[in-house]
Amino acid sequence: MSKLAVVALGGNALLRGNQVGTIEEQEQNTTETLENIVYLINEDYNLVLSHGNGPQVGNILMRNDAGEQMYSIAQMPLDICVADSQGGIGYMIERMLINILKKHHINKNVVTLVTQVIVNKDDQAFNDPQKRIGKIYSKDEADKLNKNKGWVFKEEVKSEGGWRRVVPSPQPVRIINEEVIRDLAVNGNIVIAAGGGGVPVYLDENDVVRPAEAVIDKDLASSLMAARIHADEFYMLTDVPYVYINYKKENQEVKEFLDKRDCLDYLEQGMFSKGSMAPKIRAAIYFVEQGGKKSVITEATKLEDRSFGTKITLHYED
Repeated sequence: MSKLAVVALGGNALLRGNQVGTIEEQEQNTTETLENIVYLINEDYNLVLSHGNGPQVGNILMRNDAGEQMYSIAQMPLDICVADSQGGIGYMIERMLINILKKHHINKNVVTLVTQVIVNKDDQAFNDPQKRIGKIYSKDEADKLNKNKGWVFKEEVKSEGGWRRVVPSPQPVRIINEEVIRDLAVNGNIVIAAGGGGVPVYLDENDVVRPAEAVIDKDLASSLMAARIHADEFYMLTDVPYVYINYKKENQEVKEFLDKRDCLDYLEQGMFSKGSMAPKIRAAIYFVEQGGKKSVITEATKLEDRSFGTKITLHYED
């Protein structure tokens, strides 16, 4: 009987840190990453793929800025920019994957869904925007944009200075069209959905879907999607083969197996970086809490070798 898995493409799956971001670079990286999921297909897994969009949506926002400043082209809101990135990245993944499937003589359809993800309009994140997006501005530019557009800025401390826009990052609550995603997947189609955390929307007092000027963590959205479509397993592909404690220290230690209690203890001890591994650990916990059999965090090229990867379950006996 086929298993259903959600695979979140992250880390350097699409764009490496030392690259400019040309389409040729992104297509090559995507192809190399997707070659590794052929193993799961051959093991009779039905698949739903998700992906990040950080650099790409940042570029879209900068094009927005340039178009407005140079040609008076009206800027599009953040939800449209996220949807734009979903379509572009999804198309690229879909085309690369179709070619890989043909190469391996696998007969499967691939479909991309621009996915809306519902958040709570009263989420406290809306009162404390923290997610940095877009380009770096001078103080004068940031003050002007704050006055004219209401954008919120925080000072950059890790770069050459300047100010960067910050937006809320609320918790995902529900995936719109989750039933469609599951139906397509269990019938053997490979589905690309919830890219970049999904397009954030909320329901107003009249139950009308409204856009939210926010971004959603891609791992949390992928975990929610995996739980809502009743996936058996949830994979997060990143740039390390395991989860480590005391990462990059002399007493660094590989953790091949973790349960919920371990994860919570290590989170409390600050063992995982807030900007990278901690969201993945929380996403893994959520999935197994909701009935998923296991979450796996690993590097894409290690997916086929089951001796690699950190397996996270609710309890060790699982």
